[in-house]
Amino acid sequence: MDSEPPSSPQVVEDGGEEDEEEMSGGEEADLRSSSGRGSLLTRRGITLRVLLKDGLVEPGDGVLSIHYLGKKFVGDLLNDGKIRWVETGQIFNSPSAWATHCKRLVNPAKKSGCGWASVRYRGQKLVQYKTTWLHKYQPSADMSLVSEEDDDEDEEEGKAAVQADDKNKNTKPGLHDIMVGRRTDRERIPVRYCTLGARDATRDPHTLVELSAFSAINRFQPFNVAVSSNVLLLMDFHCHLTTSEVVGYLGGRWDTNTQLLTVLRAFPCRTRLGDRDSASAVEEEICQNLFMRGLSLVGWYHSHPRGPALPSLQDIDSQMDHQLRLQGSSNGFQPCLGIICGPYYHGNQGVASTITPFWVVPPPEQRSNDYGIPVAVEVTYVQDNFLTSDVLNEMMLLVDYYRSAPDIVQFNQYWCPDTTMMEKIKGSLSGHAPKDQAYSQILEHVYSQLSSMQ
Repeated sequence: MDSEPPSSPQVVEDGGEEDEEEMSGGEEADLRSSSGRGSLLTRRGITLRVLLKDGLVEPGDGVLSIHYLGKKFVGDLLNDGKIRWVETGQIFNSPSAWATHCKRLVNPAKKSGCGWASVRYRGQKLVQYKTTWLHKYQPSADMSLVSEEDDDEDEEEGKAAVQADDKNKNTKPGLHDIMVGRRTDRERIPVRYCTLGARDATRDPHTLVELSAFSAINRFQPFNVAVSSNVLLLMDFHCHLTTSEVVGYLGGRWDTNTQLLTVLRAFPCRTRLGDRDSASAVEEEICQNLFMRGLSLVGWYHSHPRGPALPSLQDIDSQMDHQLRLQGSSNGFQPCLGIICGPYYHGNQGVASTITPFWVVPPPEQRSNDYGIPVAVEVTYVQDNFLTSDVLNEMMLLVDYYRSAPDIVQFNQYWCPDTTMMEKIKGSLSGHAPKDQAYSQILEHVYSQLSSMQ
């Protein structure tokens, strides 16, 4: 690195963090040579390229990070002063561009990124390196030029740190991790979202929360959803097989022009919730199946076997994680649908399972330490023409997987005084029947296999 002290850039009018631009090498050289050491510096005048050239920071993989509302983003600092987001490989010209992009993924209402105050280099805020540069090369400069980095950022990040600590106790980041450590459903009384208040580490993460309507929070549903009947049939079948909670993926397509999310296939995870090792292998197999069928990951489902089909606090955090992951995997918005299936809750109407599609809206920015807001998603259910061989084969694989499970449902027992478990599952699945009525004869073979497992 050059050991000679640099010339200071000329005064550059500060247009706000969201307008920050990275200067080209020529412009930067001109600035450095055109003014004396006594000239003042604005925030925009000091760039990552300046800090790199003068040895205050060095390029490296994963040396940059952003912590926002409980989410962490990691970036590489490149030789030219640009930032590469590790998650997607996208290149950003400045800290503000990267911070604004990441924060809007979590909170679309976020107007700017306050990049120098929120991006950290090896754990320390970039604005502190900027201050060091000024102390070293321009001791007479007004430090308010640096400290005006939006005072609310420290408070917001402090809240986010508390939220992250609480959240780490309540949820895991990956979908295969969600399959680990869940408890069997018990009778739980749902609470209204408005009664939750700020996050509390002592609160039971399995507390169920009633869904809000988009209209109740002055929002419009930002996308339309269509779900095929075969998806519902396979998902409902999976959730009926065991008294323990199950998890699966949803595959489909997202049309950016029509803003329509089409869910075309369910991919049950054939693994025990506590088996972390096999969960990774199952997840990889499902990802390959998605790819082979030309489908994208568009959501996930899980069961509350004996409880209401409403999200828990843990489910809300998990759903928020998935929304962020899918939005971060492309250049534009892509929704992630969560579905909860409650097969054996005695509060259900009749024998049909309760199936609840939901989404999570980030809390208001002024209440960043609150939980996300779970909202009901309006869905159009599309009746398939026939039961595909894919779905039938997946059902048989599930039967084989749970055949010797200690928590398999005893289908010859009674769900209620006049209805057996077998009658219950048949009645629930009939609500997802395809147009071709021959499906009922096809499913009889599946049902006979369930009966023989008792």
